[in-house]
Amino acid sequence: MSKYMSIRLKRLRLSGLIDKRSLLVAAILAAILIAVVIASAAIGSMRISPLSVLQILFGGGDEGEATVVLQFRMPRIVVALLVGMLLAASGAILQGMIRNPLASPDIMGITGGASAAAVAFITFMPLASIAYLPLAAMLGAIVATAVIYVLAWKKGVSPMRLVLIGIGIEATMKAATTLMIVRSQFYSASKALTWLTGTVYGSSWSNVLTLLPWTLVLLPLAFFMGRTLNVLQLGDDTAAGAGSRVDRDRLLLLLLCVGTAGAAVAVGGAIGFVALLAPHAARKLVGSSFGGLIVASMLLGGIIVTAADLIARTAFAPLDLPVGIFTSLIGAPFFLYLLYKNRNA
Repeated sequence: MSKYMSIRLKRLRLSGLIDKRSLLVAAILAAILIAVVIASAAIGSMRISPLSVLQILFGGGDEGEATVVLQFRMPRIVVALLVGMLLAASGAILQGMIRNPLASPDIMGITGGASAAAVAFITFMPLASIAYLPLAAMLGAIVATAVIYVLAWKKGVSPMRLVLIGIGIEATMKAATTLMIVRSQFYSASKALTWLTGTVYGSSWSNVLTLLPWTLVLLPLAFFMGRTLNVLQLGDDTAAGAGSRVDRDRLLLLLLCVGTAGAAVAVGGAIGFVALLAPHAARKLVGSSFGGLIVASMLLGGIIVTAADLIARTAFAPLDLPVGIFTSLIGAPFFLYLLYKNRNA
């Protein structure tokens, strides 16, 4: 029995093979994600039954409960979901592009650039509208990535140079961020530290609308770039022999990584380790082919951040903790495990 299911769209002149195992895993992960979303909408200071949540989402239910679910909980849940999917896709792309299982935007300087720009905005422009904070973070991620790419260029860009220079830029950005926080006023420092930890507290439907265009454009692009990532796994020489324009493809993938990570960090703050953890877990479930891997990573990223936010919101009520605390509690030991596992690589 074949492992693959063929799809042909004659009108669009598209065809492809779908791994049946990847499709099954994606369906299971999607069901888990829906269950986590419903649980998150139901649990809080006001308990609502899952059945009532479903009725509300389909336009029915009690009016008071509908207000709680639709106006207060669902915007935060959707933001957490989208942030998790974007971060996971960014991590999967970066790991595939660099061929390094330890690569992620929060280790390679991309998140560091966004964080430094956001803290600078909070510190030096305290009277400016908070609506411009996502724009500042996105610009910071773009500038940091441009610096990494320029410094890594030497008759092309090798994965090893990108990793080493990215780690150096990340350390520089962290030092600059710490300096700005130390020299800022107490209110600004507190606000900056909360943002750096990563939080979706206070998310509204306007935040959802900010993230949604990035999600609808970049995540399908990430899926369609899976074939390019598969070719790059063969090594630069073999990929070039197979017809890939290696430097151009690597630049496009880096821009895609910046877009997904920058959009997520701009709205959700510097939520750590999701981009590292989700692709690894997905690789265990579906293998290393990037078509199925990226989809599984997105779904796992959404599950991780949504579940972590549910714990952050309810475990220590009435305190509402940043979601990044709980992703780091899982991700930091996992990162140490990966370092140990790959110590002889």
